[in-house]
Amino acid sequence: MSRLFERSDVRLEAGPQGLAVSGDVDFEVAAPLVEAGSAWLNEQPAGACLVLDLGGVEQVSSAALSVLLEWTRQARTAGVEIRQVRLSAPLARLTQVAGLDELLPLSGEA
Repeated sequence: MSRLFERSDVRLEAGPQGLAVSGDVDFEVAAPLVEAGSAWLNEQPAGACLVLDLGGVEQVSSAALSVLLEWTRQARTAGVEIRQVRLSAPLARLTQVAGLDELLPLSGEA
């Protein structure tokens, strides 16, 4: 996996399956995290199928959900299919409370 972004304890890595985020994503790192992931998504060929793995994000954070939603939008724009979204247990609960669980191809809790 190649590291696309790292700040404090937040890390974004890209691999053959897609993007993986770990650490406590807050609003301070959300914008640069979105930018790094979006740049990578734009480099993927149209029709590619990817996984967005946020299983390493243990802190409940609406900032992390904002990043996820922006990447989902960016992927759609680039013609990239998000085959699966992996969430940590705290993010899965937040996604469910926000009513977003039905909009994402979730794989269950990490």
